[in-house]
This record gives sequence, C-alpha cells and structure tokens, in this order.
Amino acid sequence: MGPRRTDRRELPVGTGQLRPSRPPAPGRPHPHRKGRAGVTTRTAPAPDALLGELDLHLLREGRHEQLWRVLGANRRGHVPGTGESVSGESGTGEVGTADVQGVSFAVWAPNARAVRVVGDFNDWDGSAHPLRLLGDGGVWAGFVPGVPDGCRYKYEILTRQGRWIQKADPLAAHAESAPGTASRVFTSDYAWGDADWMAERGRHSAERAPMSVYELHLASWRPGLSYRRLAEELPAYVKALGFTHVELLPIAEHPFGGSWGYQVSSYYAPMSRLGDPDDFRFLVDSLHQAGIGVILDWVPAHFPKDDWALARFDGTPLYEHPDPRRGEHPDWGTLIFDFGRPEVRNFLVANAVYWCQEFHVDGLRVDAVASMLYLDYSRGEGQWQPNAHGGRENLEARAFLQEMNATVYRRCPGVVTIAEESTAWDGVTRPTDHGGLGFGLKWNMGWMHDTLGYMAEDPVNRQYHHHAMTFPMVYAYSENYALPISHDEVVHGKGSLLGKMPGDRWQRFANLRAYLAFMWAFPGKQLLFMGQEFAQESEWSHDLGPDWAALQDAAHAAVRRLVQDLNRQYQALPALWSQDSDAAGFRWIDADAVQENTYSFIRYDQDGEPLVCVFNFQPSARPGFRLALPESLAGSRWVEVLNTDAAAYGGSGAVNPGPLHGDGASLSLLLPPLGAVWLRPDRS
Repeated sequence: MGPRRTDRRELPVGTGQLRPSRPPAPGRPHPHRKGRAGVTTRTAPAPDALLGELDLHLLREGRHEQLWRVLGANRRGHVPGTGESVSGESGTGEVGTADVQGVSFAVWAPNARAVRVVGDFNDWDGSAHPLRLLGDGGVWAGFVPGVPDGCRYKYEILTRQGRWIQKADPLAAHAESAPGTASRVFTSDYAWGDADWMAERGRHSAERAPMSVYELHLASWRPGLSYRRLAEELPAYVKALGFTHVELLPIAEHPFGGSWGYQVSSYYAPMSRLGDPDDFRFLVDSLHQAGIGVILDWVPAHFPKDDWALARFDGTPLYEHPDPRRGEHPDWGTLIFDFGRPEVRNFLVANAVYWCQEFHVDGLRVDAVASMLYLDYSRGEGQWQPNAHGGRENLEARAFLQEMNATVYRRCPGVVTIAEESTAWDGVTRPTDHGGLGFGLKWNMGWMHDTLGYMAEDPVNRQYHHHAMTFPMVYAYSENYALPISHDEVVHGKGSLLGKMPGDRWQRFANLRAYLAFMWAFPGKQLLFMGQEFAQESEWSHDLGPDWAALQDAAHAAVRRLVQDLNRQYQALPALWSQDSDAAGFRWIDADAVQENTYSFIRYDQDGEPLVCVFNFQPSARPGFRLALPESLAGSRWVEVLNTDAAAYGGSGAVNPGPLHGDGASLSLLLPPLGAVWLRPDRS
C-alpha cells in the first residue's frame, strides 16, 4: 500500500494576507533609461506587502508547502479603492483589474549583503531595482511595475566578499533556452480540460490499480516536436499500445541535453526547448483526456555546479551541503543538497507538490534514492563522515524523503511516488507512520538484473542459472514493486533489449517475446522504455531517438503487436495486477524444472480467479507438456489467452487453438519453443 496520510496540522499557506497590502510606491525612474520591453524602470517599493507574516514564519521553519506562490517572480497588482493587492502567481492565474500591475520578485539569499533584480525591463542595470531584506529569514523582495510576461531576468547578489554575482531564479516558472541562462517571467492562463480524470484519480490508489508504463525521453521520442506537436501524436500512440501511464525523463530545465534531464538547473521550470509551461500543461491535459497518466522523473539527489544556477547561490554553500564529504557527488561531478537545512528541504518538498498540483502530474519517480540514503555511496574509506550514531545512513535524507512522501500523498490524492532504489534498505514503501520512507512503489532492480542475466545466457547454459528467474519471488512482497526495463538498460554499450538476447535472428525475437510475457505475468507493475516496444536493434541515442523505420520490418511490427496484446490482456485480467503486493495472488506450479528450462505459476485475482502462466526458455517445442495443477482446479477446462509463438507475433504457430481439458489435477498442452502461454478457465 502507499504511504498513509499523517495527522500533521495543515496551516493555510501561500496567502500572506495577514494585513492589508499597501499600493507600491512609484519610486524614482532611472535617469534617461527605459527597459528593452518599453517599461520605465523604478526603484522597487517597500516590499512588506509582498509576503505576509505567516509566509515568512513558514519560510523560516521550512514548512511553506506552496513556496512558488511567494518566492520567484509572481504577478501582482493593486486594486483601485481597496488598498489591497491581488496576485496572479506564476503558473496560477491572472491578476485582474488593478491600477498598478507588475511583478514581485522574492529570493532566499541569507548570506547576501545586497540583492537586486536585473533584466530586460531595466537594461540589466541592477541599481534600478534593489530588493529589500524581509525580517531575519534571509528573504529579499521587491515589486517592479509594468513587467510583461516573457521578460528575461536574474538576481544580482553581493556576496560577503564584496563581489556581485548573477544568478537565475531558483523558483522561476520559465527559463531561457540554452545556451541562455536567464529566467523568464511567466503567468499561466491555461484552462484545464481534465476535470473528470482528476476527480477519478483522487478516488483510487495507484498502487492497487493496473499500471503499465511507457518510459520516454520527450526531446528524442520524435526529435524536433514541441510539447504541442507531441500532444497531437503521443497520446494516440500510447493509447493504441494499451499503456496506462507514460513516464517522462526529467523535463525540469537543464542546460545540457546530454544529461537527459538529470542535471537540473531550474527545478520549477519545464524544459523551454519544447515550449512554455502552458504548452507542457497542454501535453499533460491531452494525455489525461486520452486516459493516460503522467509520471515525471524527479531529481532531488543532486544538481550541477553551473555558476549561474544553484551552486554557491549567495556566495556560500546554500543549497548544497558545505562539507564536500556530504556535498559533492564523486561519480557525477555534481553537488548534493543539504537535506538537513529546513529551507533546502522546503525547496524540494514544495517542488514535488508543485509538479503534482500545478501541472496535474500523477506520479513522481525519484531518481538515485540509494545515493541519498547512504553517506558512503561511491566513497572509499576516509571519504565519508558517519552520522550522529556512527552509521552510514544519511538520517537527514531519510527524514526529507519521509516528509516529501507524506506531504505529496496528503496534498495530492491519487498521486504515486516511485523510488529508484537499488539496495536492500528496509521499508522503502512502508508508510511513514510505520517508520518507512513512504513511497508507493519501488523499482525492482534485482529482478531486472537477475532476469536479464538469465536471458543473456545461451539456452544450453540456462540450467546453471535457473533460479535467477525464481529468486525475485523470495522477496517479492517485502515492498510494492515495479519491474523496470528502463533507459539505463539500453545505453552506454549495454545494447538494446533485443541485443541482449542470444541465438540467431528468429531465436532472438522469440526470446524477447517470451521474456516480455514473463515480465507482464510476474507480480509488479511494468515499465518499458521507448523503442523496446518494437524490439529496436540499436541502443538508445538521445540525439536520434527510436529507430521508427524498423517498424517496416515484419518481425519488429509483430513485437509491437505483442506488447499491445500484453497490455490489453493485462488490463482485462485482474489476476495480473489486483494482488501484486499480496502473496495470495501467486502460486508456483513448478519452479524447479532446471533441466527443461521451464517455469510455471498461477496468478489469482481477489476473487480467486486463476491465470496459469507457462514459459519455455529452450529452443525446442514440448508437445504434451504436463502441468500438475492444484486440486482446487482439477477437471477444469482452459483456453489460451496468449501465446508468444503465434504467427501474428512472428512465431512458428505452435499454439493451443481449442479448449484444454484437465485430466484430474493434470493438464497437457503444447508448449512452444522459446515461448510463453497464458491460460484462463473456460467459463463458456
């Protein structure tokens, strides 16, 4: 089950209206200068109206769950005759009628001596718009009238050493496309059309529903397409294949495309190379209206060292841990967040809520969780510092993940969080109020490594690795698992999924088809990276994307047809998903047919309805193959609902066309070469 909701008291946040806001003072225009957008520059007015006392209190404590409404660039205005301000925060709506409209800028920089905002609106002259320090929490804020959407801006920060540095806004809603590094003012006016989807989402637990995930890299799925163009093609393609969700490699702004999105510079801004934030909303909306959920890869573990972004933001280690033993990642050359600092933890927790709330995202797959949980991750002796108890666990990171999960599940009903966690850390998907990390699902990396290792073996040698396929059942119910064949398995010289299979061309395709059927039948949700749905020959290139031309070949098209049917049967047969996390949903028939390279088991739905799944990983057919069924199924008639050797999938046609009659508790069938058979009771 997913994390349980906590009883933590929820304060009203994001209003800041504990007293009437004063209209912004006009300030004094900068002599003889107008901004590039045609805006007369003015000194920022007294900003005490921009953030209320409650906002500042929550910011100091690191508990402002709608941080983006008060920090960053938010559109505001003064309503005539009321003495009050109104706001249209970035990504949340319009200001309405006001006599003075503009943008409030607010940034956390506690070690700065001074902060000012520069941009297109003041010819990048920071003296025109200094910000003022609010209270003792390190927040600087100011109001600039007349700033239109699209204006580029940055913060100029005076460090303790007396040096001015320019930084992109950590909470920018929009960013300049690389090689540009500025933030952009953006106010959303998007009207969502997915009300039915959102209402239905909130009524169900994703962990207890069917979930078949198509993982993709948006920029290379169809190279050159924008968010809007993707919305024309992606939903129809995914729906036709029968996947329930897409999982998008990170789409938060990142300057280096070769990082695939895993080195984020602007955590609150969708990647601008494909369009603006409302264009991305349109893509999510289109997927929802097609009945497809959206999961985002989210990267709270580390961030790049770009000097214009988060690194040493106010001239000191601010977002990163100040101790290099905890603050620098030796493998990736990146910086690690200071998870023990309340404001940094708040930045990340609010960001998780932001994507789910403002972009209607249905799930977050959290990257590199193991690197967060262990202080000695990729470090040798003397390169890491133990925790307060002398152990290797990162207690601050653990507390952050628990808070993030509890907050997301409380604020965003129906959303699922998924951990990419590669160790045996106990309780990754246990509820937070029972001491767990609180994730809904965990990637089963052990299943992936073991089963791919078995499949790579020549069938002659598979008997010596037989239990690589059965061992994952030993721990299958210790967590709520997803079975990933992700982008990580088809890059860096690992080859494609088809390329891992042994034998001649026919055998490679047959092996792949049988493996996919094994994956879909095994307890757990499944995830497949783009291009593998049609057995792409080459490994993934982020420059080239999937090899769509391969679909002109009958064998590749047949694999895609199989994936389509696997998803169709998966959703139609609750035995394959309704008891993924319950031992009552699985029973081995024969896990020990070592010499034969065969496996057989039964999946059960919550009503006890069975699905028999049989697999042959030898290249020879087995006519008259006998299954010893449980006594409760003795005498049943069975029909074949899937056979990976069917001619429609590129197989030899060794199928079981009619009902199969059990002989007592025994059943005889034709088991195809390098093939899989699924059988259900004949209720006709």
